[in-house]
Amino acid sequence: MDTKNRVLELLEEGRGDYVSGQELARRLKVSRNAVWKAIDELRGDGFEISAVTRRGYCLSAESDRLTVPGIRPWLTPETRPGADLIRVYDCLESTNRTAKELAVAGAGHGTVVIAEKQTGGRGRYDHSFSSPAGGLYMSLILRPEKLPFENLAFVTTWAAVAVCEAVEEVTGKKPSVKWINDLLLDGKKICGILTEGVMDFESGAIGWIVLGIGVNVRSKPEDFAGELRPIVGSIDSEGKIPAARCRLAAGIINRILGEHIPTQKEILAAYRQRLGMLGKTVTVVRPGEEDFRATARDLNESGHLIVKKEDGSLMTLSSGEIHIQL
Repeated sequence: MDTKNRVLELLEEGRGDYVSGQELARRLKVSRNAVWKAIDELRGDGFEISAVTRRGYCLSAESDRLTVPGIRPWLTPETRPGADLIRVYDCLESTNRTAKELAVAGAGHGTVVIAEKQTGGRGRYDHSFSSPAGGLYMSLILRPEKLPFENLAFVTTWAAVAVCEAVEEVTGKKPSVKWINDLLLDGKKICGILTEGVMDFESGAIGWIVLGIGVNVRSKPEDFAGELRPIVGSIDSEGKIPAARCRLAAGIINRILGEHIPTQKEILAAYRQRLGMLGKTVTVVRPGEEDFRATARDLNESGHLIVKKEDGSLMTLSSGEIHIQL
């Protein structure tokens, strides 16, 4: 790690507090001039760093730039060693696309790709995923053999629970799940999840899983196209939570890449508890078929949604076949 990022990491650790240039130089074993140059470079990168004589330097508590040094302090001792596998970009077409390219090139399990914004984010069924600045867009590369799931479709269910818990940890707000891959807060969508497989051409099996997560953190209604404004929300649109995006990224990483991965039974129980549609009437939309209304009843052991149609019959819906509109 170069001096600039080492200085940033120390400022992140004491975000909102002043630390003297002498103390920074001592801890990093560099000259005070080297510290000054690093501060100047960080300011050039857009970081809000104030300087006060005899007090030193302070990274603004309101700063919400996504950086590895900003994420690292919030990682647990289990996941902090993997911080070197986190890559942060100002802008990407799609974090999932970049992650898939990295996986094919040999990137390891636990590699994380994060972008400040995306220009071509995609959701399920190749729908576009609006990705303005102020959000958290991240993709994690996972190897199937590192996961304890018999059914890899559970990765999406697991991710939904992990993001809900991370949002609650950072904001105190409790999102609900819209089956199968959307999270809602106050009835508005705040997160979408897209899980994709990367084929191992030699074995013909899935060699890698790319787990894509997009969360509206500080995005405002005017950041989205007109038709989306009534249905999307953010977890911290007023920017009141310091380092919200870095903390949220770390919270998700801690849950997905930590040593303790819940069992499928535990994940399903947590998912069902947050599923806000059970007992409600929904409209089921399936490509090439007529829409129908039904009542969402329960989940089966595979995480598929059981609905009761208007004629009284029960139907089990799998994630790959349907889209549900509340």
